[in-house]
Amino acid sequence: MIGQIILGIVVIAAGVGMVIKTEWIINNFGRMAWFEDKLGAEGGTRLGYKLIGLLAIFIGIIVMTGSGPSFFGWVLSPLIRNNSAIN
Repeated sequence: MIGQIILGIVVIAAGVGMVIKTEWIINNFGRMAWFEDKLGAEGGTRLGYKLIGLLAIFIGIIVMTGSGPSFFGWVLSPLIRNNSAIN
């Protein structure tokens, strides 16, 4: 339980850091061609890093609250055949 909370806080902090320090990340790691191609020439990499940061924050909250199995079960339910519902 404590491990989940700590891991969630670390993931959230990493996501917040990516959103806030996007320019620092670009200066140190460079631009990503895929982001520039798919998300636009002006700010495509910035938007991509911010989206990754927001995804990390969301996943960190899910991990911290312990609702991962139920949430991902709900998200993936159209793709996964649930045999227990048949019985």
